[in-house]
Amino acid sequence: MTTDIPETESLYAAREPIFPRRVSGRFRNIKWWLMGLTLGIYYLLPWLRWDRGPNLSDQAVLLDMANRRFFFFWIEIWPHEFYFIAGLLIMAGLGLFLFTSALGRVWCGYACPQTVWTDLFILVERWVEGDRNARIRLLKAKWDFRKWRLRLTKWLLWLLIGMATGGAWVFYFADAPTLARELVTGQAHSIAYLFIAGLTLTTFVFGGFMREQICIYACPWPRIQAAMMDEETLVVGYREWRGEPRGKGKRRAGETPLGDCIDCMACVNVCPTGIDIRDGQQLECITCALCIDACDDVMAKIGKPRGLIDYLAISDIEREQAGEAPRPAWRHVFRPRTMLYTTLWAAVGLAMVVALVIRTDVGVAVSPVRNPTFVVLSDGSVRNTYDLRIRNMKPDDTVFEISAEAAEPVAVRIEGVEGTSVLTDADQSTKFRLYLTSPAGSEMATSDSTTVRIWIKDAKSGSSAFADTIFNGRGG
Repeated sequence: MTTDIPETESLYAAREPIFPRRVSGRFRNIKWWLMGLTLGIYYLLPWLRWDRGPNLSDQAVLLDMANRRFFFFWIEIWPHEFYFIAGLLIMAGLGLFLFTSALGRVWCGYACPQTVWTDLFILVERWVEGDRNARIRLLKAKWDFRKWRLRLTKWLLWLLIGMATGGAWVFYFADAPTLARELVTGQAHSIAYLFIAGLTLTTFVFGGFMREQICIYACPWPRIQAAMMDEETLVVGYREWRGEPRGKGKRRAGETPLGDCIDCMACVNVCPTGIDIRDGQQLECITCALCIDACDDVMAKIGKPRGLIDYLAISDIEREQAGEAPRPAWRHVFRPRTMLYTTLWAAVGLAMVVALVIRTDVGVAVSPVRNPTFVVLSDGSVRNTYDLRIRNMKPDDTVFEISAEAAEPVAVRIEGVEGTSVLTDADQSTKFRLYLTSPAGSEMATSDSTTVRIWIKDAKSGSSAFADTIFNGRGG
């Protein structure tokens, strides 16, 4: 006996390719300018030079992982100053909160790397295969010579862009001209080639094939953004009370007059995520505002007022439906929530600026050697041993004078050095072995422990730094 098992309907829907139509307008122009600016920064920034003297790299922006340094023009961040990087990340997060609370997903629509590279890939696709209708026809066409030629040309250009993207990324971690020569001659480290290959592949796939899927499914921000937005946030919206009922032509006498929307689908055809903004706010909307440009163009052609699709705030909907004027945009942008984010953002930025101004170019760290904690010499004096690390952030080799400040005089000696002056290399952290000795019978020699302050002083400029440590005695 056999039982027929009913087939269950698949919950998976295959992706339908989206072919955005070319559009022109103020928001599209803003996106072009921002794309050029961001790509220019990304590809060209590693090649900018900044003279830091003979001992440091001349690359303006460099993440020197080998020496654990971050160079940004005149600023050099050392490992112990990671709080500057943390501050930058906090400012980036607060800035994202600020822009989202004021203008929705404006970051996603204009400056997100996925958006920028997708725009670039679509530009190449349109240049090779034609605009929306031509690309749709090519998709449905058989795989003949022409289709293979166009597809291979497009994929090759995408691949070159991906390689340039991966190459530019690794140039941030090493001297760009030097690494470029090594890459061409095959002398670069294998890690560099792996990184380039990985970024080439991800750029090729994400910008060429996955596109809106990254924004909709992979990126967590669409699901977080709602917490940053409220009824005062300006987002791209459709004036339904003005556009509905939509349709072409004119209604007959006695029927409800048509709205301004002629159902031309221009707003849908230009959308990079393939949504219909007339259906209301949707998770997939990246607030790129291209639908505004498309709709304004149609409204101008049919003699209707612009703004059927526009930046709107939910709080203005009822006001406009009642025939009242919406609030000025600045009142939506400048409100308690955005002012709070702005204040926090400015406070973190100001704190970082102050920290940069007051930081010194020398530093010292002292670590007692614990095995043994002290040594009693033949004359009864007590000696402690320390690891002394001097951080010389100056661009020149520097001589430092070492001294100790305590309740009683202590003798200072540096292993392998005559006297108490040491030479440190420029822009390096140098380690020395330090000995402090307290005379026999002194209070420091007989007590359990005593606080000691170790000073280093630049013999030339007079700049100094100190670190506190403990001197261990015999304990009675």
